[in-house]
Amino acid sequence: MNKSTLIENYNKVYNDEGGQQVYFAPSRVNMIGEHIDYNGGYVFPCALSIGTYGVATRRDDRNIKMYSENFKEFGVISVSLDDLEYKKDHDWSNYVKGVIQEFVKKYSINKGINIYITGNMPNGAGLSSSASLELLISVILNDLYSCELDMITMIKLAQKVENEYINVKCGIMDQFAIGMGKKDHAMLLNTATLECEYVPLILNEYKIVIANTNAKRELANSKYNERKSECESSLHKIQAVKEVEFLCDLNLEDYNEIEYLLTDVEKRRTRHVITENLRTINSVEVLKENKISEFGKLMIESHLSLKNDYEVTGIELDTLVDLMMNSEGVIGARMTGAGFGGSTVSIVRNEFVDQTIIEVGKKYNDKIGQKVDFYIITIGDGVRKL
Repeated sequence: MNKSTLIENYNKVYNDEGGQQVYFAPSRVNMIGEHIDYNGGYVFPCALSIGTYGVATRRDDRNIKMYSENFKEFGVISVSLDDLEYKKDHDWSNYVKGVIQEFVKKYSINKGINIYITGNMPNGAGLSSSASLELLISVILNDLYSCELDMITMIKLAQKVENEYINVKCGIMDQFAIGMGKKDHAMLLNTATLECEYVPLILNEYKIVIANTNAKRELANSKYNERKSECESSLHKIQAVKEVEFLCDLNLEDYNEIEYLLTDVEKRRTRHVITENLRTINSVEVLKENKISEFGKLMIESHLSLKNDYEVTGIELDTLVDLMMNSEGVIGARMTGAGFGGSTVSIVRNEFVDQTIIEVGKKYNDKIGQKVDFYIITIGDGVRKL
């Protein structure tokens, strides 16, 4: 999307006389390392070239006006800086209000704003449309009101909004990937320390293909928070006998020593966390050695662990992964994101991409009765002003 078109579309909504600024926040995909970021381990996400665009101008009063092309049915949502409470009927704009509320409390913003939002990423597909919107609004406010915040501060602020305002107890991976993305690179992120290593992810004869199940998913009302609570319960019991800060501080030998402390459910959750953390570390090592097929095997192991031990997949994701893995040219596939619907990520040899999309799409529709949306992705930079 070019800037002039975005500004033109903004003007159709607000009819401003000038001063519009344009911004972009990518979506993200996590290649491996799922449900690890709130357990102090390693994740391996990358920012995508698709995402969320925003056009904004400051106002002279205390009103906030918000419009999204992706949610036209809500029209222009108007609120005041004096009333930024969460309201269910405000739907998507609650993410915007939550970020603005944090800026008002911490950085004394006292004037309103007009915001126009549009995006070319699927909402609710597990590609982190919410974090993309949160970082977009953070960068807009930081720029228009000269707050001079560094990116890590804005990443942490966006995570706080998701945790406390939206009430989704996520880790920091989504916000970090969107804020710190680098073209053609994935990020090996230590979520306990925020140390990050950029790893080139140029697959040459392969493409990264995302497939959206289009299964309805409401993350805030899903079992996401339940999984986090189960991990916290496990950690609390383990800390009675071992000095650890996070579940990901444990290795498999440690797990064998302490599993007697845990319920059957806690055993499975903890086993996934420990093995997924090790898979993520191993994945980066094999990629550095250009062993793409080995990386694909680790992706499959990751999905099976998420299915059997963490129980966050479901029939749509499992069906899609099975169909992908039974297609010629696919060397790895797994669910990506929180699960409970959403998307898969696969690595497909170039010459089989079109054939795979057609065949898997038809078979999935026949079995599930739902259309799959496919995205052949490229890896882009993080959130920025255009």
